[in-house]
Amino acid sequence: MNTAEQYDEAIKNCRNVFLKKTADYGTSWRVYRTISVVDQIYIKAKRIRTIQEKLQQKIDDGIVSEFEGIFNYAIIGLIQLDIDNDELEQLPVDEVQKRYDQKVFSAKQLMSNKNHDYGEAWREMSQESFVDLILAKLLRIKQIISNKGVTIISEGIDANYFDMMNYAVFALILIKEGKHSE
Repeated sequence: MNTAEQYDEAIKNCRNVFLKKTADYGTSWRVYRTISVVDQIYIKAKRIRTIQEKLQQKIDDGIVSEFEGIFNYAIIGLIQLDIDNDELEQLPVDEVQKRYDQKVFSAKQLMSNKNHDYGEAWREMSQESFVDLILAKLLRIKQIISNKGVTIISEGIDANYFDMMNYAVFALILIKEGKHSE
């Protein structure tokens, strides 16, 4: 299987869970501000890191579901950036699906371009590194928020969300290949 196919396979469950939760709960996540989305991703990344360090877990949901959650919350963050907060809180499921698929398409395209330039270096990385990179991206977003959204030379919040999506997918692909951690 090539990377593009592995990517699609890795996000299949992410998408399925996201759309089912949208059918169950609607778009209740529309109330989240950027910092709230960042905190939700932080909770998931921090849990993965804790499990990695303690080498045990006491809650059934495993690392895979946490990486999938990171992927989905990053999409929520991206959708929130696109929508004016004054618009309706609820979005129709078909619109959510369309927006979700657009974000996945953009993230996958970014991954493909970076893989070209970096030679798929991520395949040699550890799961721990992906978590650390996600945590660093979250700190960057918090700093951008502190700076009122202004950056001098750095990418914006959206670029950090896209990177987190791809780090989560890379971890999911490597887990599926049996490369859990280094």
